[in-house]
Amino acid sequence: MIKPDVGGIDIPPFFKLTAFDTVGSTNVEARHLAEAGAPEGQIVWAKRQEQGVGRRGRSWVSPEGNLYCSLILRPDCDPAAAARLSFLVALAIRQAIATFLNPETSLRLKWPNDVLIDGRKSAGILLESKVKPNGMMDYVIVGTGINIASYPQSTDGLPAISLKEAGAKVTVESLLSAYSYAFLELYATWKQYDFAPIRELWLSHATGVGERITVKLSDETLEGTFAGLEDNGALALILDTGERKLISAGEVFIVPPVS
Repeated sequence: MIKPDVGGIDIPPFFKLTAFDTVGSTNVEARHLAEAGAPEGQIVWAKRQEQGVGRRGRSWVSPEGNLYCSLILRPDCDPAAAARLSFLVALAIRQAIATFLNPETSLRLKWPNDVLIDGRKSAGILLESKVKPNGMMDYVIVGTGINIASYPQSTDGLPAISLKEAGAKVTVESLLSAYSYAFLELYATWKQYDFAPIRELWLSHATGVGERITVKLSDETLEGTFAGLEDNGALALILDTGERKLISAGEVFIVPPVS
């Protein structure tokens, strides 16, 4: 693996960047570094991945031209709090992408961590972690893949889109810079004030709140009204029976209105 020249990329001094032309997976490389004691703020960036992985072990197509990076964090929190970092990451990606898009472009967040451009998925987020014997986090690896030049034509969920197709003029390096600054600002807020301000900001950009949605769980499919986001990050769903059900994991689909 040959490391490309990373000179000139503007990232805050909180971060340290390790870059490669090609890796199997940036998350795997970051995990190796984390196990070796790498500090918080280490970013692993690759121009291309050969074994990219998305949520639930799905393959993540990773051709050159898109952004693939993994960030090592060492938050002083328990696993439940660490899991809510995915909302923060989605917000950071949204903020970074917005820098390069026409302000009129629809740029929304779908529970739990999808970033949608005109209703189509623009990025993937994968969190991996390790817990210390005392039950607190040892490290969290934040893996992200953002479609800049291309996107998968076939998906098992929402259709995808690239920033290029959405009209953005952006390089991988400039998006990495924008993402790093956006993430650090939100991470500082999370460290100081916990999840509450992240939750409010996420809701302000969320799609489907107050609307009918379908939630596909591992063993059933539910339909109801998206009533909001709980303090623990769970989706609040009001079923047609009036029952309030909290969802901690699942796939959300917006139900089209009846014409």
